[in-house]
Amino acid sequence: MSMHGGGGQRGSGRGGRVSRSDVAAQREENKAAPPIPDLFKRIVALFAPHKVALSFTVTLVLISAAITVIPPLLIEQAFNQGLFPPSGIPNMPLLLRLVGTMVMIWITSAALGVLQTYLTESVGNKVMGALRIRLFSHLQAMELAFFTKTKTGVIQSRLQNDVGGVASVLSNTVSSILGNTVTVIAAFIAMLILSWQLTVVAVIMLPLMVFAQRKVGQVRARIATKTQESLSEMSAITQEALSVSGILLAKSFSQQKAEVARYDAENHVQMDLQVRQAMSGQWFFATVQIFLSSIPAVIYVMSGYLILGSVPVTIGTVVAFTTVQARLLFPMMGLLRVALDLQTSQSLFARIFQYLDLSPAIIDAPNARAVSPAALGRVEFVGVDFRYPDTEARSRLTLKNISFVVEPGQYAAFVGPSGSGKTTISYLIPRMYEASKGHIMFAGENVTDLQQDSLVDHIGVVSQETYLFHATIADNLRYAKPDATDAELEAAARAANIHKTIVSFPDGYDTMVGERGYRLSGGEKQRIAIARVLLKDPAVLVLDEATSALDTVSERIVQKALDVAARNRTTIAIAHRLSTVINADVIFVIDGGEIVDRGTHVELMGRDGVYARLVAEQIRMTTA
Repeated sequence: MSMHGGGGQRGSGRGGRVSRSDVAAQREENKAAPPIPDLFKRIVALFAPHKVALSFTVTLVLISAAITVIPPLLIEQAFNQGLFPPSGIPNMPLLLRLVGTMVMIWITSAALGVLQTYLTESVGNKVMGALRIRLFSHLQAMELAFFTKTKTGVIQSRLQNDVGGVASVLSNTVSSILGNTVTVIAAFIAMLILSWQLTVVAVIMLPLMVFAQRKVGQVRARIATKTQESLSEMSAITQEALSVSGILLAKSFSQQKAEVARYDAENHVQMDLQVRQAMSGQWFFATVQIFLSSIPAVIYVMSGYLILGSVPVTIGTVVAFTTVQARLLFPMMGLLRVALDLQTSQSLFARIFQYLDLSPAIIDAPNARAVSPAALGRVEFVGVDFRYPDTEARSRLTLKNISFVVEPGQYAAFVGPSGSGKTTISYLIPRMYEASKGHIMFAGENVTDLQQDSLVDHIGVVSQETYLFHATIADNLRYAKPDATDAELEAAARAANIHKTIVSFPDGYDTMVGERGYRLSGGEKQRIAIARVLLKDPAVLVLDEATSALDTVSERIVQKALDVAARNRTTIAIAHRLSTVINADVIFVIDGGEIVDRGTHVELMGRDGVYARLVAEQIRMTTA
């Protein structure tokens, strides 16, 4: 088959078309999400590993803010003693010393600011990087059921948009809060030293501004939640519509315009929310800026009244006071903006912690142990019932009282009508799902008593829908054994009957397979998947309808590779084409979630039961 054939296997992008009801359901799920307890404490705890860097940063901020108190006081002296001394003659030596001191303080403050910015950016990004890895690792530990009911785009949005949304906030929060707070306090102290009467006038409106800021923050937090939900939906649409499977589907049904319209509709929602978020609080900040900018004029008027009232207010005091007050503008605006950003980011943190608080349904027991080599390859089901979790459509039992034994080295096949529960058995063996009732034994021990990693290490799976990464053939093979040598790759490829095909490509084992392996034909992908399993060399091989999607020629080639893979190991085949399991040591017939018959091909054909009817039906379909 040509490397560019690509038509041997159907596309299978997970998740179908997202309807408006799906979007509404997702948003209702977000609204119904339980509140995150101790959210602020948990956010603060993220910074715990960086105490040393934060302590140093706090020290720099305190020093930087403290020395900013000095220039306004020097300005007062520069006016009262340097420019306009009692003698009426400017004191130039004193003035030069005062100005030189102020310049040195400003240079020192700027240098401290650069170092402070580096430290806070480093800490903020390290915290976000650790949070992103923590979330990704936690999602990797979630059971398969979580991913079957959650859109991939929504998961991607939590990792990218939500974590990214708080990254900039956190990287600036420490320096902004500490620096601006200390600057405001230092300026306030300087103002009190200069004139307590003028200070009262300057800060009388601040409580009202803080109250207004809280109200604006609540509005922005609600808009931020809706914005992230919309971004999640856009990510889901992008992932579905622009994947290879999505593009093939859209082109096959000529639905490109519909996909563009779907994206455009959500894009308009996003644009509207972004504008609303940007505009929320703008009148508030405009009012704050007008108020703070108007204070000098008020101070001038108040100074006039104080002078008329015989209160000693010098020109140096007025100039120094208005200089200090002007320095309050940016720190105050910065604090108010940070407070709003923190209120906004709370909703993003809540969405992140909502995922982190999910508990994996399948975890290792405290005393879980590695698989014992004593009975390696033996698989047994004892009275197993299974019902898919959290799915109303599957509220009925999928498997009922399933019991069987597959001995080491035996070739066992499971056959039956579509929907009878065959594939579910292949999920339960490596413990992708937990049995609802009964026991699943592997190598003579209950799988719930075994370490998951050890269990999976001894099981190899070849499924109908082969997944290959957008990487080279060699990289895809080494996914099973990262330290495999080139010789080992070639040996596995030869055993899977794919080596000659690989070396016929211009780049050989360095050939890029494309997204999900779409540059390869179905048969080529399956044989690479088989080679990957052979490289793993598991004791138990699970074949989940591994040839059902292939044409007859490809099936014969792949089946030869499967026969090689099955040698000297326990093989459990979930079969759709019954011709592939005629030589099985034992065939289990499943119907309606129950094992209704078992035996060899000859024995089952002689009973004229479900198996014989399935064989006859497939023969009729083949010859029709």
